[in-house]
Amino acid sequence: MTETAKPSTAPSDTDLDDIVAESDTGARAPRDRFSANILWSVPLVWSLYQLWIASPLPFMLGVGVWNDTQTRAIHLGFAVFLAFVAFPAFRSSPRDRIPLVTWATALLGAISSSYLAWNYVGVAARTGIPSTMDLAMAGIALVLLMEAARRSLGFPLMGVAIFFLAYVFFGSWSGLPEMVQWKGASFNKAMSHLMLTTEGVFGVALGVSSGFVFLFVLFGALLNQAGAGNYFLQLAFAALGHLRGGPAKAAVIASAATGLISGSAIANVVTTGTFTIPLMRKVGFSPAKAGAVEVSSSINGVLTPPVMGAVAFLMTEYVGISYVEVVKTAIVPAAISYMALVYIVHLEALKMGMKGSSRMHPVKFMLGAIFIIASSIVIGGGTLWLAGQIVTLSESVLGALSTPILVVALVIAYVASVRYAAARPDLETGLDSMQNLPPTGTILKTGLHYLLPILLLMYLLMIERKSPGLSAFWSSIFMLLILLTQDPLKAFFRSTGNIQEAFAHGFSQTLDGLIIGARNMVGLAAAMGLAGIIVGAVTLTGIGQVMAEFVEFLSGGNLLAMLFFVAIISIVLGMGLPTTANYIVVSSLMAGVVVELGAQNGLIVPLVAVHMFCFYFGIMADVTPPVGLASFAAAAISKGDPLRTGFQAFFYSIRTALLPFLFIFNTDLLLIDVGPFQAVIVFITALIAMLLFAAGTMGYFQTRSRLWESAVLILCAFTLFRPDFFLNQIADEFETRPATEIYALAEAAPENSSLRVRLAGESLEGDLVDARFLLPLGALGDSGEARLTNEAGIEFREEDGKLLVDNLEFGGPAEQLKIDFDWEVVELEVEADRPPQEIFYLPALLLLGLVFFVQRRRKQKTEPEEAFA
Repeated sequence: MTETAKPSTAPSDTDLDDIVAESDTGARAPRDRFSANILWSVPLVWSLYQLWIASPLPFMLGVGVWNDTQTRAIHLGFAVFLAFVAFPAFRSSPRDRIPLVTWATALLGAISSSYLAWNYVGVAARTGIPSTMDLAMAGIALVLLMEAARRSLGFPLMGVAIFFLAYVFFGSWSGLPEMVQWKGASFNKAMSHLMLTTEGVFGVALGVSSGFVFLFVLFGALLNQAGAGNYFLQLAFAALGHLRGGPAKAAVIASAATGLISGSAIANVVTTGTFTIPLMRKVGFSPAKAGAVEVSSSINGVLTPPVMGAVAFLMTEYVGISYVEVVKTAIVPAAISYMALVYIVHLEALKMGMKGSSRMHPVKFMLGAIFIIASSIVIGGGTLWLAGQIVTLSESVLGALSTPILVVALVIAYVASVRYAAARPDLETGLDSMQNLPPTGTILKTGLHYLLPILLLMYLLMIERKSPGLSAFWSSIFMLLILLTQDPLKAFFRSTGNIQEAFAHGFSQTLDGLIIGARNMVGLAAAMGLAGIIVGAVTLTGIGQVMAEFVEFLSGGNLLAMLFFVAIISIVLGMGLPTTANYIVVSSLMAGVVVELGAQNGLIVPLVAVHMFCFYFGIMADVTPPVGLASFAAAAISKGDPLRTGFQAFFYSIRTALLPFLFIFNTDLLLIDVGPFQAVIVFITALIAMLLFAAGTMGYFQTRSRLWESAVLILCAFTLFRPDFFLNQIADEFETRPATEIYALAEAAPENSSLRVRLAGESLEGDLVDARFLLPLGALGDSGEARLTNEAGIEFREEDGKLLVDNLEFGGPAEQLKIDFDWEVVELEVEADRPPQEIFYLPALLLLGLVFFVQRRRKQKTEPEEAFA
């Protein structure tokens, strides 16, 4: 990526295609017919295979039914084969042909990677006692998988995998510090664990990749191929392009929309940045700032539900909560971060004295943006809810006929929306099309049919609660229908053109979408497989405990320092990794560290909050120099300096880096145990706080801020985010109760609440533990002892005046919290009776009012013509 990031002239379309190819689809474009046909047909077969295993047809017909391990192995075999033939080994390697050695290596990689599929019965029969053939195939597959990942993703992920493999084999080396040494593993044991079971490469990550990540990537590729990407981009520019710094504001909104389609920060930068960065430069943004705005926007696109670069679905597996819960926890941080970025762009435009054809007041603009977002959520949510009610009613009235009738209704809605769009000219493509855009309403009407598959996806996930794989399958089938028929339908409704030719074009577009979707998955699938090596190494060696001790040593037991070091390590681990692999690696190593050390410091954090913390800082690696791949891609378009672009993007993204620290201490931001009314209050308060933080760090509010004014704005933001911080200084958050009251408190606790207990004992590793834990209590009605036994999976006994852990349910909540037998209940902690934390909003708002009026008076004196602009 570094070579492409230093052009001396504006990059051509070919240059930009190369950036996307090198990071996503593969830069090889062979000229001979055989090689070209292979690179056309194999991705197509892969897409059709994934659609087949996701559909109900294999079970209905009894043909092509494979178990999970076999489907993962076939999935990886496709990825490894395509990684070798589509991605050149080096920059000097030929692009226009595939060397014979590469063909041989690709075939060997496909055969060895899919070994568990075609020899599953034999391997299963020899579990724990692998044959020489098993070990040979495992070793070859491991080496070629790492090379496939290097070709498709670069060296960073491969380097991390090599580091962990070295630790697996040579962890007993006397040259290592004693605290990180372990006994080491033989080749037999390592290959069995990493390559012949579901503990390593063929574990959860590859299962998620083959089960539904592929389908979501395919859905995005089909949606983009149909023209939705251009539609969202032009819609954003038409709506915001006339404002101060309009192209930059449009870039933020467009990246939010295309984040659903790409799921990759780098692809997002290149896709939208091709249009947004030149236009930002045209209105006055420097190359570094134009690139930085696009990078910050694209990073947020990955953090935004419903897909989150496929991490939303991985999180459901790792955290053990529903998809709806993941979306709920991610929505407020993503929304306020995006709105703050729009505000940052506005402040940047004010600082540079930019003008716009519209002089809308920023307060009016933000209120309008909030109204539009809220209206969209209400309308979208209302539509999904209404659809759910209609389905329920139709099922009760029509029975088995309800589904076919509703499918017909969806198709009718699609045909009607295409007819509506056909009454207007199709949107043009290219940079020139952004100069003279039609009105926003006109653009909106040309692509309403693109919203239907997205609504279908959301309906299946949120209302029907279907599995992610099945939801993406039916949404992708709908997208295939749209690609095949939208051009013929438009030709028919317009009574112009040849319908047969339009259908042929639609068929060609459909095939291209299937192929692009598969090629977009090559690096991602290889990354998921390689991430499995890292996860397997963690489970085999117990290095997670070592990481916890290392971070504890660095932080000296200080909670904030511990979180800071975890953030830094997460960024380092995430450098150069794609989104999903990034999350897998970072969460595997760091999530347990935060949970364990937090509990020892009295901070009990829900696991989903910890995973969100790791996810956010892992993604920040795409911004942060010196690696910052998204920043390099943006610099290639803006003709700016990659490092300067990266530092500027990091400065714009400080608000994103702040959020994880805030929701670790204030889980209300993740809407955990928050009701609907309180959720609205949390959103409004957090939004105001984030805007104030943006104004404080940008040094501009009503006018350019003085140092003390910026400090006051940041203090106000902190107070709104964490009013409990100041309350904790004057009143304890919890009061202690003796351990003997555990059953009484458990019985009296509200429904679905938790009991906060402090336990002390010795871990399996021989370490002394003194930490707090939340024991779930479930529904009311049982005794306290029964609620603890049934819901938390824990029993206690009294011995010598102490209350000790007597029994743990295997796999139960308490056992998953790593509580162990014979630990003593030191004390219980209940919420103290103290004033509401919101009382600290008042002094914060008074300070804000002071800064507002001071700056407004200064602005009226120095810039009277701009005082109310």
